[in-house]
Amino acid sequence: MNKIGFHYFDDTKHYRQIDLDTWLPVLQKMGAAYLVLKAPLEFAMPENFIRKLLDAKIEPVLHFDMAPDNYPSRSSLKLLFQTYARWGGKYITLFDRPNLGAVWQNSAWAQADLVERFLDIYLPLAEDCLEAGLTPVFPPLEPGGDYWDTAFLRAALQGILRREHQSLIEKMVIGAYAHSNGRSLNWGAGGPERWPEVRPYHKALNQEDQRGPRVYDWYKTIANAVLSTSPPIFLFEIGEAQPSQQNHDFANLLGGDEVEGVEPIPDEVLGAAFNFEAWFSSKGELLPLGKEYIQSKEDQIQSKESSAKNANAFSHYLLLPSYEWGIADYHLEVIHPFIKKHQPTVGFSLQEATRAKRVTVIGNKSEFPDSALKELRGMGAIVERIDDDGTTLASKLARIN
Repeated sequence: MNKIGFHYFDDTKHYRQIDLDTWLPVLQKMGAAYLVLKAPLEFAMPENFIRKLLDAKIEPVLHFDMAPDNYPSRSSLKLLFQTYARWGGKYITLFDRPNLGAVWQNSAWAQADLVERFLDIYLPLAEDCLEAGLTPVFPPLEPGGDYWDTAFLRAALQGILRREHQSLIEKMVIGAYAHSNGRSLNWGAGGPERWPEVRPYHKALNQEDQRGPRVYDWYKTIANAVLSTSPPIFLFEIGEAQPSQQNHDFANLLGGDEVEGVEPIPDEVLGAAFNFEAWFSSKGELLPLGKEYIQSKEDQIQSKESSAKNANAFSHYLLLPSYEWGIADYHLEVIHPFIKKHQPTVGFSLQEATRAKRVTVIGNKSEFPDSALKELRGMGAIVERIDDDGTTLASKLARIN
């Protein structure tokens, strides 16, 4: 399943038909499954924009980026939630990086029990989302941050559990910023179980932490420890902000491909969003990185189609041994009844036999080793060996259905 997504413009001015005409085709070329949209706080974005994305199999992730201590009334937000749900929307992200002091506009940041006070604000709105049929995304936290993100997340999940918001626990998605910060795609892989000396606000020697692309390994471990379950995780602003080979590799991982030296992305990662600037020009054109990625995917598809076609080239293959001096006349004579009955393709090539659904092998282990037959079975073929022990070969062939 493709998990690739993108961040749309960081404003609310690009929701016109002309914007759809510009961006939808290139998003489809890239195989986008998600598009993170900055949601206006005073009004709903155009219905046509949302529906066209959904028609193109692109799931909008609506981000309500607002200060926790200064946001619209609950009733007005609730009306927006109901509107987007009616149009087919699903994911709502409430707030952004509440573990940063600069996000809080008033003096609330400096007061005690920050996480609990944030939950007082967040939970009623999250419940409104659930009531409307939407899936709340817990706001992505700044890795590290003024209030260490892993500590903030742990305290928040403990608070949600303690307040018995079971419906939210069952439906919620956890947001996470997966900036590369100049680090490799494997930085922090394995989470706290592999890097046990990492502590909040503390830089441990020769230890990797959550401040990199593998932030999801850390959040997944925290969620499991607190909730005894692993909610899906959505990654924001993944990889590098500008075009890079690392982004290409990250996209391959999200598409389910292997990248040498990098651990696979766990199933808990629902999707991820790259910055627009890493793949597209301001005019809606694919940058060379995007073109290379699309070409690699097209080559991959053609290769798979070719392999599938070759794999089914023969329904039944009769594999005969050949010798330095030639082909045994006896084999050619004794197989006549078998050919009339089963109409197999007759040949002498193990390589050809790998393209058959069923293979009947005439010959002993010195002529066709067990390892060769194991390889044929590994390719999905049904394989049967008939030992050539003289006068009984014809009768053995005759007994095959």
